[in-house]
Amino acid sequence: MDQDSLIGQSLSHYKILRKLGAGGMGVVYEAQDSQLGRHVALKFLPPEMAQDSQLLERFQREARAASSLNHPNICTIHAIEQYERRHFIVMELLEGETLAQKMNRQPMTIDRLVSLGIQIADALESAQAKGIVHRDIKPANIFLTERGQVKILDFGLAKINFGEMSIEQSATLAAPELTSPGSAVGTVSYMSPEQARGHLVDARTDLFSTGTVLYQMATGTLPFPGDTSALIFDAILNRNPRPAGELNPLLPPEFVRILDKTLEKDRNLRCQTATELKTDLSRLKRDLESSARATKEKTDSDSGTHKPSRKSVAVLYFENLSGAKEDEYLRDGITEDVITELSKIRGLNIFSRPTVLAFRDKQVTPAQIGQQLGAAFVLTGTLRRAGNRLRINAQLVDTHTDFPLWSDRFDREMKDVFEVQDEMARRIAEALRVTLSPEELEALSVKPTESLQAYDLYLRGKRYARRQTRQDLEFALEMFENAVAIDPSFALAYAASANACAMFFWTFSRDQKWVERAREASGKAVALRWDLPEVQVSQAWVLYAAALHDEAVRMLKKAIERKRDCEGAHYLLCRALFAAGRYQEVVDTAEVAIEASGEDYNVYVPILNCLGAMGKQEAEHNMRQRRMAALENHLRQVPEDARARILLGSDYASLHRADDALRELNLAVTLRANEASILYNAACLYCKLDKKTEALDTLRKSWEAGFKDAEWARRDPDLNLLHDEPEFDRLYPAKAAPPASQAS
Repeated sequence: MDQDSLIGQSLSHYKILRKLGAGGMGVVYEAQDSQLGRHVALKFLPPEMAQDSQLLERFQREARAASSLNHPNICTIHAIEQYERRHFIVMELLEGETLAQKMNRQPMTIDRLVSLGIQIADALESAQAKGIVHRDIKPANIFLTERGQVKILDFGLAKINFGEMSIEQSATLAAPELTSPGSAVGTVSYMSPEQARGHLVDARTDLFSTGTVLYQMATGTLPFPGDTSALIFDAILNRNPRPAGELNPLLPPEFVRILDKTLEKDRNLRCQTATELKTDLSRLKRDLESSARATKEKTDSDSGTHKPSRKSVAVLYFENLSGAKEDEYLRDGITEDVITELSKIRGLNIFSRPTVLAFRDKQVTPAQIGQQLGAAFVLTGTLRRAGNRLRINAQLVDTHTDFPLWSDRFDREMKDVFEVQDEMARRIAEALRVTLSPEELEALSVKPTESLQAYDLYLRGKRYARRQTRQDLEFALEMFENAVAIDPSFALAYAASANACAMFFWTFSRDQKWVERAREASGKAVALRWDLPEVQVSQAWVLYAAALHDEAVRMLKKAIERKRDCEGAHYLLCRALFAAGRYQEVVDTAEVAIEASGEDYNVYVPILNCLGAMGKQEAEHNMRQRRMAALENHLRQVPEDARARILLGSDYASLHRADDALRELNLAVTLRANEASILYNAACLYCKLDKKTEALDTLRKSWEAGFKDAEWARRDPDLNLLHDEPEFDRLYPAKAAPPASQAS
């Protein structure tokens, strides 16, 4: 009989009214219950499937599992019935639509996302308390009522645990045809790794599937995509999803951390219970609400009864309209200087550079920024350089009304760029009705240099210095020295030159001339502008190069106190603490350091060193996963960065992804064929892959290129594979050396 022919019929005391939908486990109708005078949903097993004892048992198992649950976020099962050989479940009738119908390819707002996530976790918590595992959590099985309430459907794949034996196992013993051991049950895209392998599952499987759903809600795409089941299985088992924060920069870092924890492939490292997931999301909800309240207090109320003392402004990176990649350093530098200028105004609360860095080159609206960061206002703009002329269009937008309070176009010669920054800061303060004090006016008028050419060289040098390879440092140092040759009063360029010299000494040449050059450049910076945090960082580099680690730490903490996101400060602080043996302090400050360092992936190196030295294997594994995501994201923007590639290769090798590791190694060595630090790390990578011959050959090339630090090489556990080789002893003679962690 055609399923639609049931409409209008009465089965027992149920009158079939209309068909609601159909799925793999049955057809659902709306019906009127004449006994209780209510409308219900009837889920029928298709007649041809009712003849299959395995499917019939599975269908009834759904009802038994779900009927034992009484929770506002789980669809209520009223009864299991049979009428004239038709088997059906009587369920709560829901008005609304499934999450699959609700979702489109656009991410959900964070408030909606967290609220739904808490409800899903709450429902799973109730199921887990009764030993029930759903095993098929997916958008089609998550219903959203018209009031926005979550209802989880279809416990047809559920499993009830009885001590050491599950109902699935006992049913298999009693009726082998019910379940095929080793088969994968569930919907492929939302399966956990253990499910995909056909292993027995537990509550953590539902958490992985929930993480997959949350990822899709947050980004508009699946974490493990593929055109075929085989490709999806491969992604689930062997590949990490693209970082959610990269796809949706509006996501709070804490939400990304929660996602990462639910999507751990090793279930022992995964979020362990629905209670844990609910707690994490509830804490995030509280923090978001607290941030929203704080922002509201900082903005003028419509009634005018509350006047905040500070206005919060997020300065987004200007869009580079020239289309020339080589102009990116100028765009970044000018944007960051505008942030610095506005930060001098006490009446404004300016979001730091790392905070807004995640939104660079992303399509986001002021309203989204306001919701994500709690910013009352957003400064957006475009920049175009043509020869010696610079055109900047900027506008200040109220995130609550999406109305621009101020906008202007600056069409000037390049030499006027500092005047543009100064004027922009004044105009923004005026638009926000912030009165500038004489001291603030004087601070805004101070230029970093009188020479645009020196400023341009300085910005170019900063971009290359972050990569820390020999060739990049040499180029950066040349830029800084040319800048101070043009303007001998350029304190920031002297400080940057000191940093580069100290890095060169530490990494490539233990010749004391580099320390002297660093000390001289830093001294000139101090004489010019001792108060700048960047100058204090240069002093710390000199102290670090002289192995005065505790003194360097004290100096860096002063710099960070003055400017929390001072470039390179947290990286060097972690290095100095590691060198001083203060491992726990590095671990304690790791999250702050990563957040404040923005896109500077170098900060992960000393953090991983400390975790390794302390034997915190699980934490080290998780941190390595985070660095890997940061490096992958960075290399999409700067594919020529050889240091990033060799570090990424090392992470791949540690995670047993040999092919990916060798690919990055070959690219890094191709980019910097004679770079000692790249070759040294390549040798370490080969050791991780147990390729002894290649490791020794590459280590020899590293020694010939200049890496001759025997103490470091001999205490580096990555090279343990080579310690019994005479050639290793020849290159790096034995010396008494305390144990340490991996190379940087």
